[in-house]
Order: sequence, then structure tokens, then C-alpha cells
Amino acid sequence: MEGTIAVDYTGCDSVSLVWTRPEESVRCAHDLTYSCSTQSDSVPIPDSNTIEIEGLLPGTEYVFSVSRVAANEQQVSPATVSTCTKPVPPDKVYVYNIGSDSVSLSWDNPAGGVGEYVVTCACDGEEIEKMTTDSNSLTFSGLKPGVTYSFKVFNLLKNGSQSKSTVTFCRTKTQLESLLHDLGLERHYTEKLTLSDVLQIDRKTIADEKAQCLPNLPWAFLKKLMMVNVNARSVMNTFADEAPCDDSLGNADVDLDSLVNSQGSCDMVNPLDIVTALFLCSNGFLQQEIVLKMSMCQFSVPLLLPNSDQNQCTLMLWAMRDIVKKFRPHSLADPKGFVENRIVMSDIPMVSFVRLGECSLSKSQILNKLLSNPQQYHDTFVHNDMECGDIPRRISNGMVEISWYLPCGKKNIDIFGEPVAVANLRGDIASFETQYSFLCQTSSAVFVFFDNLDSNYRILTSLHTKAQIILVGNPQSQNFSLEALKKTVTELNLKKSNIILKTRQMNDADFVKNLRHTVSNVVRISKSYMSVEKMADVAHELGIPVDENSQECQQAKQNADSITSNIQDTQQYKERQLPLQGQIWKELARLEKEQCRLRRAGDSNIEVYKSELQDQKTQLRAKQNQFDMSEAMTCFIKAISCPGTERSYFLKWMRLNLDDLSRENLSSLREQYKEKCQNSPENKEEIKELDIQLSSSSLGTEHFLREMGQLYEAAVSLPQNAPSRQQLEHLPKLCAELLLDGFPLELVDGDASNIPLRWVSDVLCQLNSMVLPKTKILVVTVLGVQSTGKSTLLNTMFGVQFAVSSGRCTRGAFMLLIEVNDNIKEQLHCDLLVIIDTEGLKSPELAQLDDSYEHDNELATLVVGLSDVTIINIAMENSTEMKDILQIVVHAFLRMKEVGKKPKCLFVHQNVSDVSAHDKNMRDRKLLLEQLNEMTCAAAKMEKKEENKSFTDVMEYNPDTGNWYIPGLWHGNPPMAPVNAGYSEAVYELKKSMIEVFQNCGVSANNIMGFLEWTKSLWNAVKYENFIFSFRNSLVAEAYMKLCIEFNQWEWSFRKHMYTWITHAETRISNFGLMAGKSQEGNVKDFLCNIKCEAFVEISKWENITRDNLKKYYEQTEGHVYLVERYREDFASSIKAIRREMDNAVLSKLDAAVEIQQGTSVLNSIKKNHTAIIERNVLKLLEDCKKSTFQRSDEELALDFEMVWKETVQQLPSVKLPERDIPSSVFNQLRENLKPKAGSVKEKLNKAKLEEYGNKPFQVSPDNFLKKVLSRIYVDEHTRNTQTMADNLIDQCKEFVSEKVAKKMDYHDTYIREILHLIDEKLEANKDLGTSEKFEVSIKLHVCGFAAKQFESMHKKFIKDNDPHLGLEELRENFFSDFKDLFNERDQCQKKAKEFANLCLRPAVEAFVTNSLGPEIVDEMLTGQNAFQFSSRSFFQYSILKQLLSEFSFKKYYNYICSYESFVKSWILGEILNKFSQGSKMFELEECQLKRIFKMITDTIKKAQTTNTNGIKGFIKEICRELGGTLVIPQHALDATMILNNADQGEFARCLLLSIEEMEQAIKENYKTEQKNIGPKLRKLKIQPQNELFTRVFGCGKQCPFCKAPCEAGGETHTEHCASIHKPQGLGSYRFLYSRKLNTDICSSSVHSEATFQCLDTNDEHHPFKRYRDIFPEWHIPADSSIEASDYWKYVMAQFNKDFAKKYNALAADIPPAWKNITKKQAEKSLMESFGIE
Repeated sequence: MEGTIAVDYTGCDSVSLVWTRPEESVRCAHDLTYSCSTQSDSVPIPDSNTIEIEGLLPGTEYVFSVSRVAANEQQVSPATVSTCTKPVPPDKVYVYNIGSDSVSLSWDNPAGGVGEYVVTCACDGEEIEKMTTDSNSLTFSGLKPGVTYSFKVFNLLKNGSQSKSTVTFCRTKTQLESLLHDLGLERHYTEKLTLSDVLQIDRKTIADEKAQCLPNLPWAFLKKLMMVNVNARSVMNTFADEAPCDDSLGNADVDLDSLVNSQGSCDMVNPLDIVTALFLCSNGFLQQEIVLKMSMCQFSVPLLLPNSDQNQCTLMLWAMRDIVKKFRPHSLADPKGFVENRIVMSDIPMVSFVRLGECSLSKSQILNKLLSNPQQYHDTFVHNDMECGDIPRRISNGMVEISWYLPCGKKNIDIFGEPVAVANLRGDIASFETQYSFLCQTSSAVFVFFDNLDSNYRILTSLHTKAQIILVGNPQSQNFSLEALKKTVTELNLKKSNIILKTRQMNDADFVKNLRHTVSNVVRISKSYMSVEKMADVAHELGIPVDENSQECQQAKQNADSITSNIQDTQQYKERQLPLQGQIWKELARLEKEQCRLRRAGDSNIEVYKSELQDQKTQLRAKQNQFDMSEAMTCFIKAISCPGTERSYFLKWMRLNLDDLSRENLSSLREQYKEKCQNSPENKEEIKELDIQLSSSSLGTEHFLREMGQLYEAAVSLPQNAPSRQQLEHLPKLCAELLLDGFPLELVDGDASNIPLRWVSDVLCQLNSMVLPKTKILVVTVLGVQSTGKSTLLNTMFGVQFAVSSGRCTRGAFMLLIEVNDNIKEQLHCDLLVIIDTEGLKSPELAQLDDSYEHDNELATLVVGLSDVTIINIAMENSTEMKDILQIVVHAFLRMKEVGKKPKCLFVHQNVSDVSAHDKNMRDRKLLLEQLNEMTCAAAKMEKKEENKSFTDVMEYNPDTGNWYIPGLWHGNPPMAPVNAGYSEAVYELKKSMIEVFQNCGVSANNIMGFLEWTKSLWNAVKYENFIFSFRNSLVAEAYMKLCIEFNQWEWSFRKHMYTWITHAETRISNFGLMAGKSQEGNVKDFLCNIKCEAFVEISKWENITRDNLKKYYEQTEGHVYLVERYREDFASSIKAIRREMDNAVLSKLDAAVEIQQGTSVLNSIKKNHTAIIERNVLKLLEDCKKSTFQRSDEELALDFEMVWKETVQQLPSVKLPERDIPSSVFNQLRENLKPKAGSVKEKLNKAKLEEYGNKPFQVSPDNFLKKVLSRIYVDEHTRNTQTMADNLIDQCKEFVSEKVAKKMDYHDTYIREILHLIDEKLEANKDLGTSEKFEVSIKLHVCGFAAKQFESMHKKFIKDNDPHLGLEELRENFFSDFKDLFNERDQCQKKAKEFANLCLRPAVEAFVTNSLGPEIVDEMLTGQNAFQFSSRSFFQYSILKQLLSEFSFKKYYNYICSYESFVKSWILGEILNKFSQGSKMFELEECQLKRIFKMITDTIKKAQTTNTNGIKGFIKEICRELGGTLVIPQHALDATMILNNADQGEFARCLLLSIEEMEQAIKENYKTEQKNIGPKLRKLKIQPQNELFTRVFGCGKQCPFCKAPCEAGGETHTEHCASIHKPQGLGSYRFLYSRKLNTDICSSSVHSEATFQCLDTNDEHHPFKRYRDIFPEWHIPADSSIEASDYWKYVMAQFNKDFAKKYNALAADIPPAWKNITKKQAEKSLMESFGIE
């Protein structure tokens, strides 16, 4: 092509071309082709000289050719040009790994061609660095911290073409940000770590893994520090400990260069940086705790904390406020005196150590040597030669650390005779002039370490300083300049004593000695002492922030100071400002215990005395309410109502202030107390006086919280709408918030030895609401002797803050919450850990002073009962007291076992330092176990639980794993001794072990509300002296009730199944002849033997099912089943008892069924023979008539039939059932029953005539008693009781006889045997009445007398009704009707079907329904509305008592008390009648049974149709065979249906099915009409539902020996009788012997009083109520849970007092005034509380 082509524009993916045309050329087309290494294409171009090509690859070289197409379509040679598309810049640049001096970049490769990338880094428009790379990432290093940089990236091709730049900006992290990122603490720089974050239990708590990465280091450090482990700083390098192993032994080519050049510190952090980072990321309270723990470890702590980001430091005054030090300076006049004070408030001279420029001496290491004894070196300050101490510091330069040297008073040990503070500035003072200035103004002397002063000395001269300047140099350093030193000395005008040089001739020891001498001189001559608190003023002048200057902290301080600043005399202050917890509260506590123990009741009426005590309590509460809230308490409540942080500051300030006050008041008292106890224990009065002074002078935050509790308790005693009550109702919520914030709650007031239950209850309820649904808890408690380090142990183990200082020991018991992290909740099965710290158990000598031995028993029992794990703390130096303390502990554990708890126990032996202590103490452990076993036996004897022979019977204890040996707390001589590392490690191992115990505990059944319930019930129980027999707990009661309800269901399932089985078995026996086709006696006996075997198998099967149910119930984890473990054997025995009962009942019923079947078989045989003879003669007549040639009318047929009938009947043998001498049979059975008795019984039987007995009411006379009657009152009482028992027994026997008579059966000897067995059981159950054999004979003769008469009448009637001739007469019409039908050849199908349905099946069906209805009615009563009242014996009692209260009829109450058994039976029957008389419930049950049996009948008929049977009789017989296992078809009716029956089988079956339907409807209609008349129907039932329900809820039938309250214990064979609620004894007819007035004492109170009782069982001797179990060992009468517990019966007696007196022929009781004020509503509330109904 002629012309030229050029590139007009080049883009990233497009190129524009332009070319010129020849001038003469005409317009023509062109072709364009272009190509690159990966792409080629051609494009036709219309008549144009430009084109833009798109879709090209960026950064790619293209060749373009344009040619002109001639007219002949030939192309002219092309014009060519090449160009490169522009490269594409990276789309996005990513910044990652941002550090303090480096930034890493990366980007995605752009599309198209890439040459290399050019990246430039710039700051403030100035290019810092330019880098080129072939990869798509790079890192810039050497950047400045905290500076914003811009980064440009562009693509540069080889041809020089470059893309546009992609720009991003990034700020490098500061050193602080970088380190926090590395340590994983970035978030906590703004969201500060709290103490609860650190204390919560998580996986790391018990994990022994070393820190594997930098983010683990802070937590590893805190974990060890919280346990006061002096090795805490050693965690810094743990993850770098494992160096790669070199296995190339013998390899000569060792890479020595790499060994020499290896730095090995790239991933390490200086310990000071960790400490600084943690302080910067912690809130003030965690900082305080860290400082306190560091101080205990004798680590230096931050005085000035640097923040490198803000270029400032903070004075850590608040952080150090918790440090209290106790020391003995040599200047004290009293050699035994000491100084104890907060370290920040102590005026101690401070010497500071700083560095100027580079220094070859290790300042920190020299300081450590300065402060350490040669025999006991300790690294107070971190130095280069410590692990990671040589790692360059990143954020801790500028920190000023402080430590203190405090003398112990021993000149041969103390380095300095007076206290001295040592400050150490990290870094060069040239860089930290502010810190240096601060030190110069606060120190007595500043020691400046240097090598060369040439250029730096001016800083020493430029500042005005109050401190001496002492230069410390190293002439051995190459940089040392003597000239510069001289110049500086001249300018500073220093003396020779101000210069210390470490010359070549001086070793480290000499150098340190010289340094100590100088420090001693400084301290000696210094007069500028300045406490850390005063240093805050200097800090303000220099612009240094103080950590406690925040608004919340200062406001809280003002609030606290306003309360504590007025305290001059602590005792007076408490009386004036905290009056409610003084004598009033102690008197209330005393009255509460007296209400339980009744020690001072004397001869007073117990209930009147209790009412008087209650009135006194009410008056004291009223007295409390008369006090206005004091100014101090107003301020206190207002301050703790402040939000979050301010409240925490306030409480801490309060604690600090009050501790300071207590320290002044108590320190000397405490020392005197200890000295008197140790040296003069015989001076008991002096010791007691000191103890009282200690208690009176003690004042802590707990006293204000205690006052708050008393304010609340007093307020809630007021009416609901009282304004003063409403104003204080928010207090429990406040206290619950404090618990969640980590503050302890006082559980037991140690001064009053009482629990403010309402206060504690409402606080815990509020707590429960706040944490829902996370309420599961585990409880740890520590017990031990006073001052053995219990609180210190808990503080070390869990990092908590129980008070351990200020001269005050723990009083009472405090609980504290620790949160459990989500990552370990599943293993621990709890949400919160509750830690309980208790006051020390006193030694026996001290216990005698104030009866505190009793208090110790109470406290130990309470906390052991609340605990999942109990730590018994034993200090080896107190081993002489150990036995007495362990005795208390064993008592507590024994009591817990008896109430269903078996806590875990760990023995901690403190101050055992030998590494082989565990092995060496094997003998000691054996001895300890022997002592524990010995004490267990002694305690068991005292508690009357002598089956406990060894300690392991009482609790889970393994001598090998249950003992822990912990060395002494301090490593060396305090106050300079750090905590012993062995102590911390041993406590940590103990903690791990305890966590494992928690993990093995299974799912905790305990939650906050359960804990509260245990607190209430345990404390209520320990207020009674006889703990085990007074224990009452709603959790135990609830668990026991659940078990009873479950057991009742299993028992009824067992019984119901066996009733159904017996009914089925009796049916089989009754149908034996019909089914087998034979009636030989031998076969019946064989059948009986087989069916008895079946019965044994069935009973065994259900016994095992019930036993398995019991086993599975106890294996479950829910429902507090462990609390009822003690009842397992009772219920297992009850299953055996049910088995025995079923065995007896089933065998007796089977024997009776066989006897009946044999008698019926004889009668049926006679009837069958007679019927067969008549049938034969009638058939002969039929044959004769049919042969006759003349027709007969119906009249003629009737005459012929009548003639044949009479002839046949006359010819039949006159066979009747033999008439028996029933009285003789009954008497013979009676003789057999009494055969084992003595000769006097036989003599009376020989003289007795049965017909003379049972004719008049049975009367019990005193002569019937085996025991000699000593007093008329007891004769009357026992006679009445025996008469009541006899009347109930006779009623039962009469009911039994009536049931048998109603069945219209013949008499069988099994009937009288059952009656005699019933009497024997009743007499055995009531053997405590002391009835004689003479009484037994009399009542048996009486019962057999009336039974014989009724059975004789029944027998005679049965013989008369079953006369075979009379039976034949009944069949006459049927025979004649069938005869006519056969003669006239009529179809008999319909007629015979109806006969079979109505005469055979209907009676069987109705009997089946009747037999089935009893268990179904019981089932119905156990479900629906009645389920509650029959579910357990306790709920049954509640239902009766509630109904009695609503009806409030004296007659019913009297019957309930005096005729309990008959009353209960009548009540149950009434409930059944009420339920089934309303609606159609009875009809529904009947209809359900009808549907079942009619379906079976219909199915049987249809099945028989398909069976090949021998005619119609075979068909009927087949039906009877199939139904024989379910229905008892009357044999005589069946025989009547079978005679003269020639019906067609098929048609008969069809008609039978129709007749069945009609019969079903007829029976239903009949049931409908009878559904309102329930009474007669119930009497017909084979299983009487009222009797079954009575057996279920009546139980053993025993009544309280004092008040006649019925026993409610579950199971059949329980070993203890108990009742939920007891009555005044007068309601049981008890009266005072001389006044004849009814007794108002309630046995649940009396058995815990000093009162006595006398009765026949005590031989009319007075016997202490407290030892009632000596006389009535099977009765358990617990204490009332409150004064209101018996209000129900108090109300009843108050209302019906005169009525009961008249009935009992006594005088009316003296009703306590308080009883007359009880309302019906209060009585009902009391009833609900007693039975645990919510």
C-alpha cells in the first residue's frame, strides 16, 4: 500500500491507527491484520483511513498491517507498524503484617504482560525507599513506629513502558501497638482486663502445657502470678525451650558460624514488656491484685508506668494501695514491737538507681545482690542474665520500679537496720528526664550508673534536685573517662563519698558491700522521708498523671472518707451508726436457738413458752424498726447504689480505710491475745475479755453489709405496704450485684453465730434471677484451726481476696463466686464455683471460754453440708489440736451421710517441706485414718448411728489420694522472704486434683436455689442439738416424695398385673372341665400345681421389673436421688414384702378357686346327668309322636310331654348337695390357727362355744393387757386405742364376710383361713399395744362367731338354690318349647342363638366387666383430678386435711383423729362416689371393657365358622373353648342351650352374631340407666377400688405416739415412721396428769425441749422428750421448720378446744394467746408449707 501508517493512540487494551492515502487514489477498501505471540486477527476496513482495535491484551507487543484492496480484489503490499499496549497497574494493594518498623504488601497480578513491579515508600511527600520485585509481595523494613506511609506500586515492562500507580496508605504500629498485637492483648488496651476475667475457671486453669506462642505468655504469667508463684517470670521463654535436637554425633562439619551468629530471640519478649503490657491492659482492680501478688513474690513493682504511645508515665499509687507490710526496725524501743502499715502510706526513705548513657555494669543485677542475703539470693529486679532479660525492651523503657527492704529485727540477718525503698529507672535518663526529675525530688539519694560522662553530664547539673547524687562508675570500661568524671564532680560539687567506682581490684562482693555501706549512710542521715502517697504531689507538679485521679475513684474516696473519717472509737461508732447488729441482733439469734432448743422452758407450757419467745422476737424487730437509718448507712447504701466502677472503688476504699483503722486498734490486741493463749492459757477470763475486745473493736465492710441485712430483715417484718419496707426492698438486688462483682457475702454472722436467713434467701433469689439459666454451682469449703492459713490457701488457689490481714481473722463464714468459662462447663457440670471461707475452729481450751465448741460444731455441719468438696486444713505445728478438730469434722460428715449427702474430702497438711513427704508420711496417714475411724465410731455412738464403723462409711476418702502435703508459705524469713515456690506448686496440684474431683462428680444436681434450700434446712437443723433427728429439708422431702410417687406407680403396676393374672387364672380354673372335656379330681390338682408354677414365674418377673425400676431410678442424675440413698434398702425391702403379699394372695385365691370349681363340678355333674336322662326320654317321645299317623295339637303334645316329664323326674335319683356343719368347720380352722399357742389358749377353746360369740359388740377391758396397768389414765388410753384397733379389725372382717355372702357362693374353708390371717397381720402390726394371747383368742372367737353364723346361712341358701330338682323345673319350659319346635320341624337357629347369647354369654360378659372394673377405677382415680391426692401418702394427708379445713366440722376432725382407719376408708369411698356419680365416667369404663370383650367374642365366632366342628354342639363347644381363658360361661345354662338343638351351624352363627349385637346394646342401655347408682355397683366388684386405694395411701397405719399424726413414710417396710405435720398432744387425748387439762404441747417442739413425758411404755416413769427414741425408736419426729409450721393444728385446737375436752372427758386446754390470733388463711398456708405445696 502506498502511504504511511502510524499509531495514533495506545491504551491498555486498545490501539488507534491512522494512515495516509495516495492523492490520486480513489476511495477503496482496506484490510487490517494484527498479531502478538498469543493472538492474531484480521478486520476488513471500509473506505476509511483510521481504525480503533479493541480487546487487546495489556502490556503486549502487537504488529499491525494495513493493505489496500484493488478493484480486481487484489491486495497491494501492506504498510506495517508495531506498538506495545500499556501495562495494567495492580488492581488492589493489600497491607498485612504491620509492625512498628516494617510493613508487608501484596497485590494481585494484573491481566496481560508483566515486567517487574516498582514499589515506592514515601512519608510526607518525601520518598523514603524504592524497591523493585518480580513477585507480587514485598516487605519494607526500617520504618519508624507510629508513622503514616504511602506506598505506590506500578508495573514496569522491559521496554520501559510503565502502568499507572496503585496507591495505598498505612500507619506503622507504635512499639506498644505492635507488642500488644504480638501478645494478643490489642482488644484489652481499650476494653480493660478485669479481675474476674483472670480468676474465672477455664481450661488454662488446670492445663500444664507450656506457652506455645506469644499470645499465651500474658495468661501463663498471670496464671502463675495469681497463685503467687515466684517462677511466674520464667514463663517468658517456655515456648522457646525445646531446641531442635542434633543427632549427628561425631559429625566434624559442625556449623559453628550459625551457632555463633544465632540470636534465638526473634520470638521472645522481655519480661518487663509483658508486665508493662499487662498493666496497660488491666483495670485498676486487676492492677492492684497484680501488684499485691508481685510484692508477695518479692518482685519489684511499677512506681511509674510508661506509655510509649503517649510519651508519658503514670504514678501507680492506687495499684500499690493494697500492699501492707509488717516489719521490725532496729530503732524501735520495744524489741518485740513491730510496724504494720500500708506501704504507700509509710514514710520510708527512697534511694533511686538510674543509668546515664551506656553502662557496662548491670544495674539491676547489682540491686538484687544489694537487697539479698548471701545465703538467699533473690531476683527482685529483672536483669540481663535472667531468662529473656537480655531481649531488647520494646515498651518498658522509662518504667520506674520500686521495691522495699524491710528489716525483721535480727541484726545478724538484716542488711539494713531501717526500712528503705529502692527505685530503679529502666533506660537512659537522657531519654527520660521527667522520670529522672521525679526521682530527684522524691529520693534521699540517686545513684547514677555510668561509663562515660563526656557528653551527658549536663543533665546532672541542669536539674534542681533535693536528693544526693552518687555516681557509680566502672573504670574497667573502655569508654570510661576520668577527665569527664572530674569535670562532673567539680560542677556538682561532689564529695568523695558521693563517688563509687568498681576498680579492677574490687570483686562483685566488695563492690556490693561498698554500695550497701553508702546506702546505709544515706538512710541514716536522710531526713527527707516521703511516702508514695505524698509523691503524688510531686507527680502533679511534673505533669505526671496519678492512676487514682479518675473521677470515679476520687468520688468513691470522698464517699468512703465521709463514712470512715468520723470513726474515733470503733465500739461507740458501731453502737451509734450500726445499732441493728449489736445486742438486739445477738438477742434475736439467741431467741431463735432457744425456740428450737427450749433449754430454759423449765416447767412452762412448751407452746406458751414458744409463743412468748416469738413475742419477744417481734418486739425486738419492732425495736429495730424504731431506729432511723443512720447517716453512715444512708451514705453506704447510696454509694453502693452507684453504677459499676464507682461502686467497686467505693467498697475498696471502705476496705482500705477500715483495715487501716482496725490495724491501729487490733494489732496490739491480737498480739496480746496470741501471747496469752500460748503462755497463759489458764487465764481464761483475761483471754475471754481480750476476745470480746477484739470482736468489739473489729470493723470491716462486712459490718456495713451485715447492718444492711438487718435493716432489710427488720423492714420485711413490717406490712407489705409499709413505706419503710418498700424503700429497702431493693437491697437484696444490690448485694447480689456485689456477689457477681466478686465481693464476698457473709453467710454466717460469726459475732452473733447466726444466719440472717431472710436476707441471705432474698439475696440468693436475686442472684438466681440475674444469672438464669446459668445457675448450676459447685461448692468448695475449707475448715481448720484458727490461723493455719485457710484464707491464704483459698486466696492462693483461686486468686480470691478473703481478708487475711489487719489483725482480723475471718469470723463466721463468707461465700464468694467464681465464674466458670464456657470452654470447661461441660467437664465441670457447673456455671459457677462457690468458695466458702470459714472462721477457724478453736482449740478446746479456747472453746471452753464462750461455749464456742458448740458454735464450731454448728459451723462445720453447715459448711460441710453445703459443700461438694471440703478441704480440711491441718497445720503440722497444731497437730496436738488436730484430734479435737477432726472430731468436729467427723460429726459433720456423719450428719451429712445421714441426711443423704456424702461430700468429698481432702486433707491438706501444711508446713511439710520434705520432697518425700508423701512417702515418709505413709505411717502418719495410716495413723490419721485410724484416728478418723476411732472418732467415727465415737461420733456414731453419740449420734446413735452405730452402724458407721469407719470414716469411709461416712464419706468418700482415700488415704493415698485424699492427703496433700504443702510446704510453708514463706521461703526464708519474712518480711523479705518471697512466697515459697513449692507452696505455690503444691497448691496448684491440689487445685488440679480438686478440679478432677469436680469432673468426676457427674452432673451437679445443685443450683443456687438448691444451695439456698440446703442453707435454710441445714441451719434450721443445727439450731437443734440432736441434729440427725431434727433434720428437715425440702429438697430431701421433694426427692423422697418423688421416689414415693414413682414407687407407688411401680407397686400399682405390679398389683394390677397380678390382679389381672389372677382373674385370668380363676377363669381358667372355673372353665377347667369345659375346656379339657374331663373333670377328674387328679387332673384339677395337676392343673392347680401347674398354674401355681406359672404364678411363681409371673410374680418373680414383676418383682424383678420393680427392682430394676428402683435400680434405674437411683442411677439417674436428676431429681436429687442421692439425697434419698438411705431409703434404698427400705424400698427394696418393700418390694420383697409386696412379693410375699402377692405370693400369699395368689396361692390363697388359686386354692379357693379350685375348691369352688370342685364343688361346682359335683353340682354340674348331677345336673348334667339329670338333664341327659330327661333329654333321652323327650327324644323318645318325639320319635313316637312322629311315627304316629294322626296329627297332634299343641294341647295334646303338652299332655304327652307333661306325662313323660313327671315319670322321668319321679324315676331320677334324689341326689342333693351334702349339708356341712359350718360352725364346726370354722371352729376347726380356729383350733388349727391357735395350735402353736400356750395351754391356757387351748383351755379356753375347749370351754368355748362358738355360737355364744359374735352376738353382741366386742368390748376391750384392761384385763386384756399383758402389761400391768399402773394408772387409770393410761388404762383408759390404752383401752381406747385397743378398742379402736379391734373395732377397725372387726369392721374389716365383717366387710370380708359380706363380700363373700354377696357372691351367693358356697362356703369354703379358705374363707375363714383368710379372716384368721387378716387378724394375725393386724395384731402383728399393732403389737406395740401390748395385747395378750387372751385378747387374741377373744377377738378371734368373736369374729369367727359372727362369721360362722353368716357362712352357715350362706351355705344353706346355696344348697337350697342349687337343688337339682329345682334346676330341672327351671328347664321344663325350655324342654317343652324345643320339643314342639322339633316336632313341628321349625328352624331353631334364631331361638337357640338368643338363648346362647342371653343365658350363656351375657352373664359371662357382665361378670368379666365387673371383674375388670376395679383396677380400671383405681387407674382412673390415680390420674386426672385425683392424681395428686393419691400419688403419695403425704399428698393424701394434705388433701384430707385441706378438705377438713374447708368443711371445718368437729365431728369429722374427731373421727379423723380417733377413728383414723375407718375415716380414711369412708373418705376414699366418698371420693370415688363423687368422681363417678358425676358425668358418665363409669359408663365410659364399662363401655371400654364391653368393646374389648365383644370384639373378642365376634372374632371367636368368625374363627369357629372356619373350623371343622362336629355339628352345632361342636360349634358351640369350640366357641366356649376359645373364650374359656377370658369368660366363665355358666355350665347349666350351656347345657340347657345344647339340649334338643338341631340348628344349622351356618345359620346359627349368623343369628348368633346378630344376637350378640343386640345383647351389646342391651347391656349398654342397662349400664347407662345404672350409671348414677354407683354404690351397689362398687359392692359387686371383685377388686374393691376403695380397698386398693386405702392400701396405697394408708401405709403402715402407725400414728405418732404423742399426737396420733399418721405415718406417711413410703414403701411397705420402712424402718422409720414420720409425719409431715404434728398436732398438739391434747388432740390425741393427752392431758396433764394433775390438772386433767388437755395438753397443748406439740411433739415436734417437745422432743427438742427439756420436758419429760410418762406413759405405759415408760412404766409411768418420767422420761426426757429429747430421748423419746429410747422408747419409740421407730419414730422420727423432726423439728418444725418455723414457728408457724404447726399453725394448722393450733387453729383447730383453738377453735374446738371445748369440744375435744368434752369428748375426751377432760378439761379444756389453756390455749396460748398467739394461737387465738391464727386465721383460717394462716392455717391453710401453714398446711401448704408443711407438705411442701407451692
